[in-house]
Amino acid sequence: MGSHIKLEDVKEAAGRMISILGLSRHPVGVRFLPPRAALPPGAERLEQHRYCQALMRAQRGEDVLLDGEGISCPAAASAFGFRPLPEGLKSGQGLVGFGIVSDPEVGRRMFETMGRLPPGQLFAIHLFPLDGAEVLPDLVVMEDEVERLMWVVLSYLHFRKGERVQCSTAVLQATCVDATLIPYLDQRLNFSYGCYGCRDATDIGPGEAVLGFPASFLFPILDHLQFLSQKAIPTSRSKKAFSGLRRKGEKGEDGCGSD
Repeated sequence: MGSHIKLEDVKEAAGRMISILGLSRHPVGVRFLPPRAALPPGAERLEQHRYCQALMRAQRGEDVLLDGEGISCPAAASAFGFRPLPEGLKSGQGLVGFGIVSDPEVGRRMFETMGRLPPGQLFAIHLFPLDGAEVLPDLVVMEDEVERLMWVVLSYLHFRKGERVQCSTAVLQATCVDATLIPYLDQRLNFSYGCYGCRDATDIGPGEAVLGFPASFLFPILDHLQFLSQKAIPTSRSKKAFSGLRRKGEKGEDGCGSD
């Protein structure tokens, strides 16, 4: 996000998104800190946390910092370049042990094709509620009910001039890779239904999903969200067409009601 952007504008945009969509969680600003970067003074350094758990805490309103020593998930640690992937995961046998796949070759390929940063590129990851941002983020990550996130994807599609939105996922590393690294590396929105890890380790609900996009897309996405809020969102949520179908069914095909 460019340095000409004002923090107040970012916070206001996040607040508008929360209001328009009725979000139950804070959108999260994610900032990648390189070695020797100045540390955010108000952030709590986490210990023994997975990335998805750090994201959960930021969604609840906390300002947190996760570094190579504090991150506990070996797969996420490898994706962010903090340390090598353990051989048990690299071979695919770890996913067999978790009961996720039955063929280690499938697990091996899932990790082989995983997006990752070069070792040493990051010192830490800063996560914070976007509507309370004190620094400009690199990315925005959102976790909420699928219907709410759907409108964000539609707004992004409009920003991309109608280009169909592609999703990349291995149903593995949903928050760290799918919603964070892929948007960063490919500079695009990506979304995921979640994964074994984040559904086990966080409070994400069965009807919730996650997406992420470069922070530079925040304002064009908000522009179309505001347009959608005028008609499309309230109309869709009213379920008038569904209510009409139900009334038709209650009356019967002849319109005289059922016996």
